[in-house]
Amino acid sequence: MELEHVQSTYVTRRNRMSELIKNKSKQLIKDIRKNKVSYLFLLPFGVIFFVFYLLPVLISFFYSFTYYNILESPQFIGLQNYINLFLTDDLFIQSISTTLLFALITGPIGYLASFFFAWFINELPRRIRSILVVVFYAPTLSGQVFVIWGIIFSGDQYGYINGFLMEIGLLSEPIQWFYDTEFVVPALIIVILWTSIGSGFLAFVAGMQSLDKTLFEAGYIEGISNRWQELWFITLPQMKPQLLFGAVMTITQSFAIHDVIVPLAGFPTVDYSAHTVVSHLVDYGTIRFEMGYASAIATILFIIMVGGNKIIQKLIGKVGT
Repeated sequence: MELEHVQSTYVTRRNRMSELIKNKSKQLIKDIRKNKVSYLFLLPFGVIFFVFYLLPVLISFFYSFTYYNILESPQFIGLQNYINLFLTDDLFIQSISTTLLFALITGPIGYLASFFFAWFINELPRRIRSILVVVFYAPTLSGQVFVIWGIIFSGDQYGYINGFLMEIGLLSEPIQWFYDTEFVVPALIIVILWTSIGSGFLAFVAGMQSLDKTLFEAGYIEGISNRWQELWFITLPQMKPQLLFGAVMTITQSFAIHDVIVPLAGFPTVDYSAHTVVSHLVDYGTIRFEMGYASAIATILFIIMVGGNKIIQKLIGKVGT
């Protein structure tokens, strides 16, 4: 009896799900016919998004269940890549902890710094604001930032930090900042924070330019008494789309750290002390050409990013409530 009840429940749920899918499909087709012109304008972006974003993710997910070295045809091996990742690949486990360390420090700090810089700049006159936006966004665009930080953290006595610390007597000999396991991660965190003010910062600046000024007047009438209350109850609720966009971009950047590390600390880093998940992915994907294994790494990273974005969406949904 119990087995029959379980089977009938399963059949009922399956029928409901199929009926729901049919209804949604009919509704979508009806909506497309009704708004043909709008969907035609969306079609180019939809094609590009599918071909260059969604399709690679699906292909990578398929290859993650195979052994594929580019030269031979993919061979299906089931979950073996994932088993090897979590049970035999100690460097992958280390790379996850390193990535989470970078993400948990640089992500929130970079996100808050981007917002507060945008908030402060928004209060300035238009010409000064335009100049400062370029100044704050420039580190994201300029490749010379690695040259500058390489000089600052240079491992000889001519490096700015070593020279200053030796001048005041805190050091007796230079520190190899990017080649010492004790200092490489803190030094890289400083550089990553400097370069983390990116597209999220621009979104915040643009969002603050489009705020409804009448709500501020209404807020003062209703009892808003300081700038922090104004920020929490008026500014942030109006900027939820920009906050969400900035959060997605910040999370993506904080979990995908690799390009900042290579010019400064090399690849691989000393004793793999700053080895991230993306570094592990690049190692297996572009050096060893074990594309199936690299696809499994990419899938795990994708799941972590999606989970982080879901958490951020819930937190942003509570802003101003």
